[in-house]
Amino acid sequence: MMTFDEFAAIAEEETAALPSYVYDELNGGVVVDPNACLHPARLEDDLYILGTYSSSPVMGKQIVLYYGSFTASLGNAGETVYREQIRETIRHEFRHHLETRAGLFGAGTLVEEDKEKMLTYFMRHAR
Repeated sequence: MMTFDEFAAIAEEETAALPSYVYDELNGGVVVDPNACLHPARLEDDLYILGTYSSSPVMGKQIVLYYGSFTASLGNAGETVYREQIRETIRHEFRHHLETRAGLFGAGTLVEEDKEKMLTYFMRHAR
């Protein structure tokens, strides 16, 4: 299983590869949290949140990656699998950041795509 330090190093490499403009107004930066984060709307203990983007007038804007969620989801997968999922999650959360900065919340945005994924999850459990 990937260690926390290995995970953090990959996350740092992947964020360093992004253009500097995506960090504008991301005053809380990108943080790696050692914990797992189960989705509050889950139907079973099978839906982990890999990353979050938060935007608060008080706390600012920040991206958090949950190491424990990755290990719960990916287990003993190899570095390549972890790296691909870390990269995808980082880009997903940065897209939330950029869309929020642009004031985009409706159709065609990541917020809508995330809602669709949740509907798919609920439908899968309804069967």
